[in-house]
Amino acid sequence: MEMRIQTMPREETENVNHIPVITETSNQILDTGVNTLQRTLVVKKQVEMDEVDRQLALKQQEFKVRMHVLAQRRAELELKQQETKERAKKFDKFVEDNEIKRRRALKKYQDARKLNTLKQKEVLELTERLEKLQARQQYLNERVSKYKIYEDYLMKILDFLPENYLEYGSDTLVMPILRRHETLSITHQALQQRVTRLAVDLEEGQRRLESLKQEHNNHKLRTTRDLSELQSQWDEVREKNKQREMNLMLHQGQSRHQVEEVGSLLMAVRNLGEQCYFNNYGPLKDMSLSAMMDMIKEYILERVDIEKRASQMTDAGSAMTSVSEVDRRERGSMKHIGSKTQLKSTSKASGKSGMSS
Repeated sequence: MEMRIQTMPREETENVNHIPVITETSNQILDTGVNTLQRTLVVKKQVEMDEVDRQLALKQQEFKVRMHVLAQRRAELELKQQETKERAKKFDKFVEDNEIKRRRALKKYQDARKLNTLKQKEVLELTERLEKLQARQQYLNERVSKYKIYEDYLMKILDFLPENYLEYGSDTLVMPILRRHETLSITHQALQQRVTRLAVDLEEGQRRLESLKQEHNNHKLRTTRDLSELQSQWDEVREKNKQREMNLMLHQGQSRHQVEEVGSLLMAVRNLGEQCYFNNYGPLKDMSLSAMMDMIKEYILERVDIEKRASQMTDAGSAMTSVSEVDRRERGSMKHIGSKTQLKSTSKASGKSGMSS
């Protein structure tokens, strides 16, 4: 922008605010302002670019410094890594040496332990052998002490024998005794061998007997189990048959009341059979219904006959009185028997009806 400004001398204008004087026209002023604005923007951009270049140079310098520092740190780090690797190698070698020493010591300990175990076994074996030898020595000493008297006896006999007793040869009396002793010794050995064989055979026979007993027990257990299963099956079949019989009786048109009456009648007949029992009819449990009815009929006829005979006796009043008392007692017993029979029949019939229901 070009402006003409009239100024005063410097000495006079130090404390004076200068006001520019514009001499251009308005169009010139507008053109000049636009050009000035563009130039100002260019200058601003240039300044900004210079500032950016300056900052970039600073950043580059800072980056170079940092890269140099990082390079130094990297070198130091590589040096430390190298030292660490060397230390690690030394430590690995130290651990490996310690492991080798440990394995060597462990192997030595195991070898020493095995050797100690073997030595202990040898000590035990030698101890057992020593004990056996001591026992053998004691046994031999006892035998020597036992046979010492025979030695003394033979030495005394030798003292009494002539000096040329060996010249007699087989004609002496000692040879038959020696041969007899040899024969008896051979026989004794044969008998001992036979006893040993018989003991072995006895042990084998006992083992076979035990095995046979075991097989017999197992077979008995299996048979008992099969028998129990068959028994349970038979019980189930019998219960099913009873149920089928009851169903069959019900399906044949017999009502429950008729069945109860028949049952009570049967029970009454059985109770009367128990009261009127005769031994000549056989056991009561095996007796049929018709035979039981015949027995009851015979009992009643016998009682009636007794009553008739008693009524015909007219010897004396005392006799008549006794007969009447007997009659009353018999009637009372018959009534008692009938009431008991009726009670038993009704109770058993009610029990059967409860079971059937």
